[in-house]
Amino acid sequence: MNETAEVELEETYEVNEDGVAYSSESAPSLETPARPATIAPAGATGRRKEAVARVRIVPGTGQWTVNGRTLESYFPNKLHQQVVNEPFANLQLEGRFDVIARIHGGGITGQAGALRLGVARCLNEVDVEANRPSLKKAGLLTRDARVIERKKAGLKKARKAPQFSKR
Repeated sequence: MNETAEVELEETYEVNEDGVAYSSESAPSLETPARPATIAPAGATGRRKEAVARVRIVPGTGQWTVNGRTLESYFPNKLHQQVVNEPFANLQLEGRFDVIARIHGGGITGQAGALRLGVARCLNEVDVEANRPSLKKAGLLTRDARVIERKKAGLKKARKAPQFSKR
């Protein structure tokens, strides 16, 4: 090893009282360098409740366009912004892609969930080998199939019954 590599090892590893070197953080090894992320355009559809999001991602600077508006103006709630950005945060790819999305149907939360699924599917399409395992483990590629239950005859709503009267 050269002198700079030895200095790096001394900085990243600490020695405990038994003389065993350890590191509190896992550093990338010299044999397996960090694989560069593939940057390519992709498109996918995401659905949640009644909302449908058609999403395209293209290499860029991290600019979001949702129905012709910015992400902050379309989803003013910080929680919804965090939800739709979750696939990028999971893969540490924030600011590497521009997102163009068309969303219709449903409410704000359903639309945010649909957009998240669409973005995750796009990232999966870009590089299946590198991105799929971590997206799958985080549950970002699974479509949330829960939808509103239909109203039944004789009931006020899907399960709410009228008040029972004995006499």
